[in-house]
Amino acid sequence: MITTVLFDLDGTLLRMGQNEFLKAYISRISRVFAHLGYDAKVAIDALWAGTAAMVKNDGSALNKERFWETFAGSLSLSADDVSRAEAACDSFYQNEFDEVRSVAQSSDISARLVRDAAAKGCLVALATNPLFPLCAVEKRLSWIGLTASDFSHVTHYGNSSYCKPNPEYYKELLKAIKREPQECIMIGNNPAEDMIACSLGIKGFLVSGYVEGEVDPDNATFEQGSLDELALYLNKNLS
Repeated sequence: MITTVLFDLDGTLLRMGQNEFLKAYISRISRVFAHLGYDAKVAIDALWAGTAAMVKNDGSALNKERFWETFAGSLSLSADDVSRAEAACDSFYQNEFDEVRSVAQSSDISARLVRDAAAKGCLVALATNPLFPLCAVEKRLSWIGLTASDFSHVTHYGNSSYCKPNPEYYKELLKAIKREPQECIMIGNNPAEDMIACSLGIKGFLVSGYVEGEVDPDNATFEQGSLDELALYLNKNLS
């Protein structure tokens, strides 16, 4: 019996393509680094290096720590420099990041899916790849009429020490929400990053429209369909 619903965010609840999002995001956060006096291209390279460090994280430190130590090392920043950069980025996420909203599709079905699952008594967690601070996750949730309080747990770079597609990310999440794999369903748009959860015994549902990566039909152990079809599936399997 499914008691717990794990939702991915980007491309799943938040309907947008990754390439369009990254193009809009990078062009705007570059301004933050330029304002801090950094060469924008070098700073963006440092951002990508920090992101890679989080993806490779082995659980021995939080993703936040991995990111900032790598970012600082790439730019030879002092501790004070890092504090200023982190504050500037947080301010960006709380304000100018809204400009990126233009690449997302407007829809109310995502908020309804989350709230309907909670209304059925399910524990609902936001299992977004923890590469961003909580304030950046909260801002993206606001674009679809949701808040962090709509979820029992939200993964972000300040509370996670693994990333997708590492199965350890899902183990860490299950431990945090005190659930067994067989109780859960993972809903996402990436066969590699999201449906890897099925390898642990978690059920899966791949949402169409913004699928990232190829699906191997011979090894697809998960359900597939649109958000409307997901709504029907959850209505049947959560009742």
